[in-house]
Amino acid sequence: MADQRIGAVARSTKETQISAQIVLDGTGGAELNTGVPFLDHMLTLFAVHGLFDLKITAAGDLAVDAHHTVEDIGICMGMALSKALGDRKGLVRYGHFMVPMDEALASVCLDLSNRPFLVYDTPPMADRSGEFETQLVPEFFRAFCQNGGVTLHIRILYGANTHHMIEAAFKALGRALSMAVSVDPRRGGIPSSKGTL
Repeated sequence: MADQRIGAVARSTKETQISAQIVLDGTGGAELNTGVPFLDHMLTLFAVHGLFDLKITAAGDLAVDAHHTVEDIGICMGMALSKALGDRKGLVRYGHFMVPMDEALASVCLDLSNRPFLVYDTPPMADRSGEFETQLVPEFFRAFCQNGGVTLHIRILYGANTHHMIEAAFKALGRALSMAVSVDPRRGGIPSSKGTL
């Protein structure tokens, strides 16, 4: 694998215009301007705790609501991740992490299997955290999985504060993904008994 693995995409539709870049072997830098401040905050946490360098700019139809923008950012992040992973040779492939955030506890387990699947299991949450509609969180993760080739299981075991629960999930995703994209020096090929992902 190259020393620095970078994936970048630009995507334009009638609803959104988005550019996204991820550096897997980064330092935790985040340059985000999505127009959705809550998502900027969550993605900053993801980058910092995963040690990814993440750049995203987005312009979307926020006058309607944030749905298209949030979902399409997930699409672009997944596409960028897949590009950065390349042929996926030598990867650890699996990652898992649990993060406590005050009263909340989140678990993330994932597989860079190229078989997209999302399990999102949480306690009841408030409809909004600030101005952000919390039902958009699984929409983001689903788009990310489908376009990144990730099997992703997110379980928030418990919590009372909606912001804390979502924050714990994004931090755990950063840590788990950092583990999964790591290179295993003992493995030269595809991390699968099938020989392909």
